[in-house]
Amino acid sequence: MASLFKGKRTSKMSSSDETLNKKPRETLFSSGSLGSVFPDPSMKESVTKKREDYLSWPDYFMAIAFLSAQRSKDPRTQVGACVVNSENKIVGTGYNGMPIGCSDDNLPWDRKAENELDTKYLYVCHAELNAILNKNSSDVKNCTIYVALFPCNECAKVIIQSGIRCVIYMSDKNHDSPESIASRRLLDMAGVIFQKFETKRRQIVIDFDAIEKSNSNNNLAETVHVNSGEKRSRETTI
Repeated sequence: MASLFKGKRTSKMSSSDETLNKKPRETLFSSGSLGSVFPDPSMKESVTKKREDYLSWPDYFMAIAFLSAQRSKDPRTQVGACVVNSENKIVGTGYNGMPIGCSDDNLPWDRKAENELDTKYLYVCHAELNAILNKNSSDVKNCTIYVALFPCNECAKVIIQSGIRCVIYMSDKNHDSPESIASRRLLDMAGVIFQKFETKRRQIVIDFDAIEKSNSNNNLAETVHVNSGEKRSRETTI
């Protein structure tokens, strides 16, 4: 039996194997079905590159808040909110409006009246409250809320109690009101971060005809705009 294992074992290579073995490795994938998996390096420059003018995450989330605001029935102030988790996933959106089951037509939208019961303030649910209540996750702990208008004191309470840790707002036009002052005091004490939204864009245009255009690179204006007032037949400006 020992004689069976004497000497080196050799195998005869066929002429076709020898030819294949002599070929440079890179030429093996230069064409055919494998060519698409291992493209020729010389083709690099001709590959289509990604868009550079896409929305940043913050711009996207604030734009969603402003788009949600377009659902509001309030004739004077439309506010939207967008709740985002640590994975940049939207877990809730909302806008200011009357409670579910309460008619938008039968309740008042006035800011001032002789009788306070005839003003909207005793009835409207704010955007932040609705966004949190509309959550599609088990909770919103450690989330960030993007909102068009700095939260009032009542919304600050809801934000704190829900576990949201950061508030990004666009406008603070009511900065000196008692509600805003109380809101900042509460958020500070609870350790909730709040900061003004910063962006290089002033406008984002949604063009429903853009999908039909052959060149979509410039569909998005270089620009989050609040209450444009400009009416377009096939476009929405937010």
